[in-house]
Amino acid sequence: MAGLDQKKIEQVVRRFYDRVRVDGQLGPVFSVVEDWDEHLARLSEFWSSVTLMTGQYKGNPLAMHLIHMNRFKPEMFERWLTLWKATTSEMLTSEEASLLQAKAARIATRFRMAMFGTRETAPQASDLRPYKTSCEFTHQNLPPVLLRGHRLDQKTWAVVRVSTGDIRYFEGESSNGRLIGAGTAVVVRPDTPHRLEIAGPVALTFEFYDRNPATLVH
Repeated sequence: MAGLDQKKIEQVVRRFYDRVRVDGQLGPVFSVVEDWDEHLARLSEFWSSVTLMTGQYKGNPLAMHLIHMNRFKPEMFERWLTLWKATTSEMLTSEEASLLQAKAARIATRFRMAMFGTRETAPQASDLRPYKTSCEFTHQNLPPVLLRGHRLDQKTWAVVRVSTGDIRYFEGESSNGRLIGAGTAVVVRPDTPHRLEIAGPVALTFEFYDRNPATLVH
């Protein structure tokens, strides 16, 4: 993501933990931190590694949380996500914020599962947003590769939303396509061969997610 860089991530992390430190629910948990400059540097390295794949962070954040497990309660993860969502939404573009919010939700779910054995912090459908949305394509400018067949990478999901006309969606080796009409959508799974077929004027967009968006498709 071209606009998201190390400096911007550091700014988000600092603003976020300014809020965390004065938060009535989360502030007491982080009172054990003695050197906040050093702690914020490590946190910025962590988020740079998670988001930009810099490989800067070499620690084990889950292990550190487990050491202080007696200071945590399950509901704190929801508060952490709420503050993270507010901060990223204020400081970043919608695409950048969606990416960081999705990654935070996955981290919170994994940590809570390890610490308390529950997935209750998994984001609800209302919190699920695409990290990227294409321009509107029509029958006149639809990329040819979508008609020939291709596949997404192993960590990418997509939703094809049709606003005008009809398309036929083919998945795998099936010769029987699924008709997708105006106002409806179809989920494209990771690493699955698929192609589109059109027979007239159409308009459609693609949304990209890092987890299954099936709850958004009716």
